Amino acid sequence: QVSQLAEQLEKLLEGPTVSQAMGRMALNIISNLMDGDAQALSASAGRLIAVVDDLGVKLVVTGDSEVVSSNSLVLAVKKVDGTKFPPTSVDIYSTDDVQFGGLSRSRSERPGSALGSVFLPASLSSGLSPEQQQQASRVQFSFYTKPSLFLDAAINNQTLVGPVLGSSVANLSISNLTEDIQFTIRNVHPAQPQQAASCAFWDFSLNGGGGGWSSAGCFLVNATAEDTTCSCNHLTSFAILLDLSRQGLPDPQQAQALTFITYIGCGISALFLAVTLLTYLSFRKLLRDIPAKILVQLCISLLLLNLLFLLDGWLARHPSSGLCVSAAVSLHYFLLTSFTWAGLEALHMYLSVVQVFLPYLSRYMLKVSLIGWGLPLLVVVVTVSVDKDNYGLVSYSKSADGTADKFSCWLRDDVAFYVGVVAYFLLVFTLCLLVFVMVLVQLARIKRQNPHNQSPSRGMLRDVRSTSGLAVLLGLTWGFALFAWGPLVLPFVYLFSIFNSLQGAAQFFRHCAAKENVRRQWRMHLCCGRLRLEENSEWSRTATRSNR
Repeated sequence: QVSQLAEQLEKLLEGPTVSQAMGRMALNIISNLMDGDAQALSASAGRLIAVVDDLGVKLVVTGDSEVVSSNSLVLAVKKVDGTKFPPTSVDIYSTDDVQFGGLSRSRSERPGSALGSVFLPASLSSGLSPEQQQQASRVQFSFYTKPSLFLDAAINNQTLVGPVLGSSVANLSISNLTEDIQFTIRNVHPAQPQQAASCAFWDFSLNGGGGGWSSAGCFLVNATAEDTTCSCNHLTSFAILLDLSRQGLPDPQQAQALTFITYIGCGISALFLAVTLLTYLSFRKLLRDIPAKILVQLCISLLLLNLLFLLDGWLARHPSSGLCVSAAVSLHYFLLTSFTWAGLEALHMYLSVVQVFLPYLSRYMLKVSLIGWGLPLLVVVVTVSVDKDNYGLVSYSKSADGTADKFSCWLRDDVAFYVGVVAYFLLVFTLCLLVFVMVLVQLARIKRQNPHNQSPSRGMLRDVRSTSGLAVLLGLTWGFALFAWGPLVLPFVYLFSIFNSLQGAAQFFRHCAAKENVRRQWRMHLCCGRLRLEENSEWSRTATRSNR
């Protein structure tokens, strides 16, 4: 019956315009439905919300503004000039008392607190094209006194959803604003001290298109027992969530410091990885053995991962959601390929050192490459196939004043993240850790069996340096993330950010700067004068014998 009513309402609004009488009747029907069972409404809730939005676009406005209201629902429409968008505000004191404002952000011009208030800045239309600015001839506000149409299965019984305040400009998609939208909603029940207020918007793309609450782009400005003020950088439906849980680093200064460390480290790593790749691809003599070929694949993966991460913050601010989703998918893929190639390097080391089996099998590198690039692709394809909305914009930190969020294009769904990233990493990390232990045991056994072959100058410091280099080579530094819990979260997050953002630089120093055959190639082909080394020189032959 609810579905049939929704279909009849959609047919009523098929024309180019809707009269005020027809709009009031449609709003009363939806308001009456909101008093019914929320579970019965859930299947048609999205259609009913779309009817309200469509009504705001087509409603006949005789003057500058028009307000249509019912017991549980208010729709207010105001004409604007999209080419010179004026600062616009609305205060909803009751379903029968709606006041439009202009230049001031103040919400205290009248005694008593409004049920809901919104302020839209003048810069709202600055990111729109000229054609879209022409379409932005009206702004509409909707206020649902109860969240009957906004049920999210992901919300637990510890979360209270308050009234829902919606705002849009001619049904255009507006996001990543230079000046954020501010809105205030009065709490249905006074907030208790143990309850934490958070701000969220209704994202229609979640839960298979059924919609769900998302906090990306919205952050808390001020919260009291009576009302909550939020700010968002996109224009859609908003709500207040009272949740006992918190996410992200509590100290914004620490988050800012970690951001600088990561960006500087990724920039340095990208440069050194590029030099490493150019060195090995330019001098074919360096690519004769399998470890060098695996190293090149790992460096390509790490380089693309670092470059994508450096661009991720900019892509998250781009108005195109498709671009952000593409960036999130690519970031996921190259993160998994980095794990996989580190695991393949560990597997090759196990075959070579522990099993003493050099894997010169038929088409060995082709098979390894299919695993290194194909297995992560399979994981990403499955993640996209399960739900394309697993990827998108997520928030991960708030600034000190609570008025700005940091955003990233990444996995939005927790299950997809834990299965598609954490579980995958744990498998690779376990493999690398086992190989690391077995290689150390094997080398120690060789050292005990052949004490006369050990150099007297080789001390403990050199052994520690070699061991740490082996750990970096196998990607064990990613494991710092496993210990970033509770009181240890900050030190291990710093260790994780420093070591992993500089992983490319570590690969360069271990495989280029510390290798004599690489330095020899540099001197033969890149240096001039006294530094240049002839390819057939006696020093070169002596160094080669010494190196062997």
